[in-house]
Amino acid sequence: MSLRMRVHDKEPISAALRRFKKLIERSGMQKELRARQHYEKPSEQRRRAQLRKQKAARKSQGQS
Repeated sequence: MSLRMRVHDKEPISAALRRFKKLIERSGMQKELRARQHYEKPSEQRRRAQLRKQKAARKSQGQS
């Protein structure tokens, strides 16, 4: 997956960097990089997914 971003003439570097960070975040690349930074066993992935589901269920149950 390749992302392209063109820096406009006379655009400050800080504004271009801000746009770049938003582009990376929206594409989901940042999340994927964090996930691949360290190896996680499949059993740990399933456990974390289960905990996320339980937490979401408790949160939605309290909202009703």
